[in-house]
Amino acid sequence: MHNIDIKKTAIETLELEATAIQKLTQFIDDDFIKVVNQILNLPGRIIVTGIGKSAIIAQKIVATLNSTGTPAIFMHAADAIHGDLGIIQEYDLIIALSKSGNTPEIKVLVPFLKQTGNTLVAMVGNINSFLAQHANFILNTSVEREACPNNLAPTTSTTAQLAMGDALAVCLQTCRQFSDRDFAKYHPGGSLGKQLYLKVSDLSDNNGKPEVSPSASVREVLITITKYRLGATAVINAGNIEGIITDGDIRRMLEKYEDVSHLTANDIMSQNPKEIKREELAADALHTMRQHNISQLLVTQGGQYAGIIHLQDLLKEGII
Repeated sequence: MHNIDIKKTAIETLELEATAIQKLTQFIDDDFIKVVNQILNLPGRIIVTGIGKSAIIAQKIVATLNSTGTPAIFMHAADAIHGDLGIIQEYDLIIALSKSGNTPEIKVLVPFLKQTGNTLVAMVGNINSFLAQHANFILNTSVEREACPNNLAPTTSTTAQLAMGDALAVCLQTCRQFSDRDFAKYHPGGSLGKQLYLKVSDLSDNNGKPEVSPSASVREVLITITKYRLGATAVINAGNIEGIITDGDIRRMLEKYEDVSHLTANDIMSQNPKEIKREELAADALHTMRQHNISQLLVTQGGQYAGIIHLQDLLKEGII
C-alpha cells in the first residue's frame, strides 16, 4: 500500500464507525429507558457477559459502570456454564453482548440464565436472533457492515457495543447525580484521583509559613524567602495579611533602587495577594495560578494566614 492508501483506509474506517455510532441514536427506545429505570431501582448488581471480542467490550462496560456508581461484574459466557453461574444472585440484572445473538455459547447459556428468573438484557446486533427472542429487553447495536475489508473482524460492531455501553453508564450516572466528588472515591490513584481529592492543605502544610512584618528590613525578607524555599513570603500585620513579597518583587526592587538599606517589606510588597482556602482542592489552586499567571498562592483558614502553596508542589504531585 502507498501512504495515500493507508490514509484513505484509516479515514474510511473511522467514517464507517462514526456512522454506525450515529445510527445508534435511532435505537434509543422504550427498552433502553426501561433498562435504565430497572437498574436505578435494582437491589442487586449488573452481570455483563459475552464471548470473543464482545467479552472484551463487556469487561470495559463493567469497568465504566463500576467507576460511575453502578456495581457490575463480568462473567465470561464460556466459563458461565462451567461454574461461574454462581456469580449471579437473586436480584442481579444480566446484560449479554453478542453481535449475532446466535453463537453456540450464547445458545447454551441463555436457557440457564432464564432459569434463574433474573432480568436478561440483550445488547445484540441481530434483533431476530436467539438471544434477542429470549431477552426481556433489547439494546439494539445493529451495524450495516464491519470496517474490516472482508466484513468479518469485529470492528464497527464492537465500537457500537462500546458506545451503547457508555450511553447506558452515563444515563445512570446522570440520573444518580453522581458528582466529581463521588467519582473521586473510586479513582484515588494517579493524577486524575489527585485532581479530585487532593486538598490545598495536603500540600501547604508541608511548606511551613514564611511571614514577615511590614516593618521588616530587606535583609529579613531575603532570609525568610531563602529559608522556606517557596519563592515568597507573606507580609502579616497583627494577624492580618497585608501583602506578599515574591522573588519577582525582589528583582523589581533591585532594578528600581540602587540603595535598598532604607526599604522595608511594606515598601516592596504586592498588595491584595491572591489567596485560596486551605480546604479547597489543589486543582483549584492550579486553576487560579494559571488564570493570574503566578507561581504561589497564600493559603488561608478562617480568614487567617495558614501558609503558601507553590506551583512546584502541584508539579511534584502530578496535578499538572
